[in-house]
Amino acid sequence: MEKYYVVKYSGQFGFIKPWTAVRDSETFSQQFLTPSIVEGIEKKLFPELLGENGIKKIVRYRLSYAQINAQQEVIQTRGWNSTRQGKQVLFDRPKAILLRGVLLEPDLFLVFNTKEDAQRAFTQHICLCRNEDLLFPVSTEEIFINQFDEDTERFSGYELMFEKNEKSFMVGYHRVTNEPMYGWLKIVGTPVKQF
Repeated sequence: MEKYYVVKYSGQFGFIKPWTAVRDSETFSQQFLTPSIVEGIEKKLFPELLGENGIKKIVRYRLSYAQINAQQEVIQTRGWNSTRQGKQVLFDRPKAILLRGVLLEPDLFLVFNTKEDAQRAFTQHICLCRNEDLLFPVSTEEIFINQFDEDTERFSGYELMFEKNEKSFMVGYHRVTNEPMYGWLKIVGTPVKQF
């Protein structure tokens, strides 16, 4: 029977920006990673893949968390406003307050086909979407392929299955190719941790 090599990452917090929330005043974190986010994590772990498109080494993933915490963040608009005061022209960038939901205590399982890839990933930290949201490797283990879906206690969480079918929905546009990305949400066990 084939085997998977699973690396578990944990951190204090993490934010996954929904692609639909560009101008929303309330931006709550997604509970799943899109194909381009997984590809970005993979390229951080394996920089030799930077010139290639697509996910090459991460076979599956699963994400769980303790709760979503709402935090306020001050943002500035992209453009500048100009006003005249006599002969002077004044420039201003308006500020606004955004309510952002952040995942608390996220756990992320990354699955690889080879032990070497898992061991290499285990020596590095990752982040979900923001550089300050660091997740550190906690454990690595070898499992049978079916265990990743059947062990609902150990590997509980949300996973977006990267395929287009009748259950799929659009999850954004790929940052490099600008192609629409689709997937369907697989929920295993209890993704929101119970304490």
